[in-house]
Amino acid sequence: MAERSITAEVPAVSRMSDPVELVPEMAEVSAALFKAVGNRTVPRRTIGLVHLRAGQIVGNTYLTMLHTDLLRKADETEERITAVSSWQDAPCFTAAERAALALVEAVFQPSAWGERVSDELYAQVAEHYDDKALATLTIAIGQVGFFVPLALVAKPVPGRAFSEQWK
Repeated sequence: MAERSITAEVPAVSRMSDPVELVPEMAEVSAALFKAVGNRTVPRRTIGLVHLRAGQIVGNTYLTMLHTDLLRKADETEERITAVSSWQDAPCFTAAERAALALVEAVFQPSAWGERVSDELYAQVAEHYDDKALATLTIAIGQVGFFVPLALVAKPVPGRAFSEQWK
């Protein structure tokens, strides 16, 4: 398969028709995920940081720009948004946020040392989140995971509203 030249312009429309029109049931699944993640057991900003990091890990500009914009609208600081990509040595994150970022990295990045989410990592995350919050954080990671294939396959245009994406 031929790769696109780095100087070629990026298309201004998604390469797929509106998936919600094609598969209307997707709207119900999406709404259920948003409802589950919005139960307030994990701060919305933490979820936003996790979603941004997932977009960065999978290398998807649409997801990265979307979650950056959502964090800005939630009054997150530019310092913290910028530092998400290198959070391990950034002093601006709380211990709970660092645990959440470590968890999303473990889920989305292969591990050369065996299982992705070790018992040690799970225990560290559980120090900061009770059972319901940990389940919510896990669902938040799954929520962004649900949209990753759509972002990679459909190639929505970064910076364009979801409602303006489709052919």
